[in-house]
Amino acid sequence: MHEKYFADLNAEDRGLFREAWKTAREYHGKDFTFYLPGMVRYGRERGRYPAVSITGNVCQLLCEHCKGKLLDPMIQVTEPDALIEKGKMLENAGAFGLLLSGGSDLKGRLPWPKYYEAITSLSRETRLYLSAHTGFPDRKTCIKLKKAGIKQALIDVMGDEETAERIYHLNGLKTVLESMDAISESGLQFVPHIVAGLMYGKIRAEYEALELIRRHQPSALVIVVLTPLKDTPMAHVSPPSPLEVARLIAKARLMMPGVSISLGCERPRNRDGLEMERLAVLAGANRMAVWSEEAVEVAEILGLKPRFQLTCCSLDFMDAFSSKGPRPV
Repeated sequence: MHEKYFADLNAEDRGLFREAWKTAREYHGKDFTFYLPGMVRYGRERGRYPAVSITGNVCQLLCEHCKGKLLDPMIQVTEPDALIEKGKMLENAGAFGLLLSGGSDLKGRLPWPKYYEAITSLSRETRLYLSAHTGFPDRKTCIKLKKAGIKQALIDVMGDEETAERIYHLNGLKTVLESMDAISESGLQFVPHIVAGLMYGKIRAEYEALELIRRHQPSALVIVVLTPLKDTPMAHVSPPSPLEVARLIAKARLMMPGVSISLGCERPRNRDGLEMERLAVLAGANRMAVWSEEAVEVAEILGLKPRFQLTCCSLDFMDAFSSKGPRPV
């Protein structure tokens, strides 16, 4: 290890990060995968895994940190035929897969039943790899999504009643727990997301969320960071510090040593964001979405082997979806 990267940490954090780093290498070797999701451009390369909202720009749940704003940059459809047409068009344009998403109703559910046949058509008539940011589905919905051809279920997981009710406007944490059970029992790959700093920028119940997640054998864990969005109640909130986020990653690594852990795409894109990336590498993450050149350099200096994939960071590395390594122009 290069001790200079630990020099600014206190003794407790140095011990935590070293143990997380060691565990990551034991279980995941030296490979570190950098992902370019959606249709994000990076130099001459672009992501080939666009996000599609099946509710257009409409959301009824209107969580405090989002208020539906995250739907705006997605490709928007409102009818099954439009999803099929758009999916085939995107495949012809080079897409490897789709992340199906959308706004939730007041119970936290998306109108998946309306789209079962369309999803089935896409899975049978294209080679697209299909993931779904599911909202909070019941068991029947998860089984139907699996049968239709969805491979992965992405779901936000929070760790206490107050966050579920006050931030997500759900009827308690029970809704989340039941959905986690439903996903796991359906055979869908379970890919939980934790939003660090959900309680108005404070680390509140994220560690409790880790405890809930590890009971369900996730296929991967994605940790994203509160990104203050204009015209939301959190527009002027400061996200948690890079060190706080890295501690969460390190704890997750020690709790779930064999699970791939990613620093996801939603996070600050400033000086703190660069520090977050550097510390995430040290803290035992083995994946990162929409990276900086500095993050790649740190990984290489530490003896890791960067590899690049043009999909969401929820997917395992596959040669068919990989890139030789996009760099800025």
